[in-house]
Amino acid sequence: MSTDAERNPEWPGVTHVPADELARRQGVEPVASLDQLARPDLFESDDELDRFLADLYASRREGIA
Repeated sequence: MSTDAERNPEWPGVTHVPADELARRQGVEPVASLDQLARPDLFESDDELDRFLADLYASRREGIA
């Protein structure tokens, strides 16, 4: 176990590991370009994307009234 891990007094038995330490352990590299995140085939159509966005916006507005 890493020396960077600390016990979390609010959650006994749970070890807090900083995000940079988790990234190091998992071999995660920083994103060098937004092109690495692009998924042009994620939605099959513009209509599917529109439905997804409408649902997303509606869920964000839930309870705000």
